[in-house]
Amino acid sequence: MPEPKLRPDITVDMMIERAKGYLPDYMGVEPVEISEGKLVSRLAIKPHHTAPNGFLHAATVIALADTTCGYATFVHLPDGAKNFTTIELKSNHLGTAREGAIRATATAQHLGGRTHVWDARVEDENTGKTIALFRCTQMILT
Repeated sequence: MPEPKLRPDITVDMMIERAKGYLPDYMGVEPVEISEGKLVSRLAIKPHHTAPNGFLHAATVIALADTTCGYATFVHLPDGAKNFTTIELKSNHLGTAREGAIRATATAQHLGGRTHVWDARVEDENTGKTIALFRCTQMILT
């Protein structure tokens, strides 16, 4: 299988449309930038993204990070691949937020024909403070 490269035919608007009606849409994940080996998404914090203590729920952070890495995988699928699925993920939470927005930047660590490994850094958009460090492995489905 050829080495994966960015698919230039996929735009941010196409990714938003593709997600309509699915979890990323309900969570409010918005892809904002696509480039070679990288994808950036954001999420505006709403009350339903928080835990009863008023702080950002860890599952919200994971949803943003995993979705961002999933979008990145999709736009870098190798020729002949039909789809992908997450087979492993790890998240280290270093901070939190109560308002504003969080941003995830996914960067490719390995773009193979059978697996991809992506790292994502989630940060508070206003302060730049790191909220979480995330890594996932995606299995490429042929």
